[in-house]
Amino acid sequence: MFALFDEAGKFLTGRVLSEAESSLQVELESGKRVKVKAANVLLKFDKPAPASLMAGAQALAPQIDLDLAWEFAPEDEFGFADLAADYFQHPATLEQQAAALLRLSEAPHYFRRAGKGRYKKAPADILQQALAAIEKKKQVQAQIDAWAAELAAGSCPEPIRQQLYKILFKPDKNAPEYKAVVHAARETHLAPLALLQKAGAISNAYQFHWQRFLFEHFPKGTGFPDLQAPPVADELPLAAVQAFSVDDSSTTEIDDALSVQGLGSGEVTLGIHIAAPALAIQPGSPIDEVARQRLSTVYMPGHKVTMLPDAVVQTYTLEAGGPRPALSLYLTFNEADLTLLRHESRIEQVPITHNLRHDQLDQAITAEWLQDPAAEPGAPLPDEFVALRPELAFLYRLALTCKARREAVRGKPETFTRPDYTFKLEGMQGDEPHGDETVIIGTRSRGAPLDLMVAEAMILANSTWGQLLADSGVPGIYRSQASLAPGVKVRMGAKALPHAGIGVKCYAWSTSPLRRYTDLVNQWQIIACVRHGATAALAAPFKPKDTTLFAVISAFDAAYTAYNQFQSGMERYWTLRYLQQHGITELTATVIKDNLVRADTLPLVFSVLGAEGLQRGAHVQVRLGQIDTISLEVSGTVLARLDAAPDTLDEETEDELELATSLTIAVDVDEAADTDTPTAPPSAATPAD
Repeated sequence: MFALFDEAGKFLTGRVLSEAESSLQVELESGKRVKVKAANVLLKFDKPAPASLMAGAQALAPQIDLDLAWEFAPEDEFGFADLAADYFQHPATLEQQAAALLRLSEAPHYFRRAGKGRYKKAPADILQQALAAIEKKKQVQAQIDAWAAELAAGSCPEPIRQQLYKILFKPDKNAPEYKAVVHAARETHLAPLALLQKAGAISNAYQFHWQRFLFEHFPKGTGFPDLQAPPVADELPLAAVQAFSVDDSSTTEIDDALSVQGLGSGEVTLGIHIAAPALAIQPGSPIDEVARQRLSTVYMPGHKVTMLPDAVVQTYTLEAGGPRPALSLYLTFNEADLTLLRHESRIEQVPITHNLRHDQLDQAITAEWLQDPAAEPGAPLPDEFVALRPELAFLYRLALTCKARREAVRGKPETFTRPDYTFKLEGMQGDEPHGDETVIIGTRSRGAPLDLMVAEAMILANSTWGQLLADSGVPGIYRSQASLAPGVKVRMGAKALPHAGIGVKCYAWSTSPLRRYTDLVNQWQIIACVRHGATAALAAPFKPKDTTLFAVISAFDAAYTAYNQFQSGMERYWTLRYLQQHGITELTATVIKDNLVRADTLPLVFSVLGAEGLQRGAHVQVRLGQIDTISLEVSGTVLARLDAAPDTLDEETEDELELATSLTIAVDVDEAADTDTPTAPPSAATPAD
């Protein structure tokens, strides 16, 4: 018979089948036959049977007092049999030797392994440290058990409440607070979110989502330091135009405005005027540091977190009532066929006469009114806006033409047929929602005349200025898409590459410098091109292969993605609240993939039962299940197939699939339970083989 420790430290016994000079052929108690090195064998015996030996040794080992054994153990290296002889009797029985071997191997804080079956006792100071660590771990485990019991009983301990978002989203999985949540979730068979909600740690769903976002992205809060917006120092020429902007009523960061000159002359000039904070804010300045840290304005229903302080925004925004500093792009077209004849960029003061608002004018300014001189507006329209009819009509004709030309380049028409949804919260008290407001969900048709005018003008500006940067050898921040093939995403980089989705040779965001940091960076670069021409590369703040520029691209891409995901999550929250507030239990929806459907009249993608086998684009009636505004989950069941509609889904479908995801937390209750045994510091002890 034999006994040994394997490489994992497990004590094995078995029967010797054959013996060579340096190895043994043995049969383990499990019946498995293996070859082992003779040097690894610690005990060889004829009797008792291995199972009997192990049972006796395991019963005897706990009786060995470790403090007493350590006290009289030799200072020098010793063998397990030596300890057994000193502790029990001389000579020690085989069972006592095995018990000593087991006890020594399970107490590395008292005795460190010095070889096969050989040990040396730990120094006294190291032992005391190890014992203190063991005691501390026992106390921590007792605290974990107590907290877990409180959670299971429906009460949330204050330390867990204070670390709620860290536990759920950026946990230290060795922290006792995290372990208590995991332990309680296992014991109660509740999901962590449900457990914490039941224990009162989460009482307001809206605040839960909002505070989670702040924890991840604004841990120091959303307030700004005391910053003074510097004025534009240069004396700028006054543009001979009357410009107007088009935005929603909630927009305060008015970045862009349009003007039209030369109607009826054969050549018409479109002016695209962009607010120019880059004329005053310098790279590396305190305001720039704030903008670079935030990278973008964060939008959500009823609230927003701006990239720049409001006082700074108001200094440069294109508010109506007077001239405003602007970076202008003038594009001159043949009035008959809208061929682009030339373009020019200028830095100037631009008179802003009107701030048009989508939500107030979309119903009035219709395609029919713009294309038919005899048509009436779709809704009553103030005279001051009626006076803009010729300019608006030209802009709409130009927008349709530009869109058609882009579609010819991209190889197929854009199929964004669904509306943009708008959210309005009624009953708000203060500047921020509390989550119990009444939500009104409206729509704005994608491609409505005013929307199309602005969109096509911004594409012209971003593509034209992107090409200007490339031609001048000045680096910029571009968005590109290699093709329209499925799965090919839009990427950000410093190279002027084609954007297949838009149908342009290059595309550099430059038209929203008050709310996107990439646009502010590009504006600095464009201003250098306008001012310095052929020597712009020498004067531009960012040089070719500038590592700072690449860092901005990486940081912006990550932040912008996170902000958009948060906006989508909050819109999903308010959509679920809309269902609750209106008592909606059934919806019509369209199958978009597998068991996912998209509601026909709401911005909601969710999973349903009963969609198996239905083709993409199928129209169904769905009964809604339980709504959870914490996890942002809602499910449904298909009640009926409404028609045999063909696949009518547009190219936004792939992006929409992300909207179906519910809240993801970092708590994993399926991880293996913590079975670590307390050990001394590495210098004192290591587990036995």
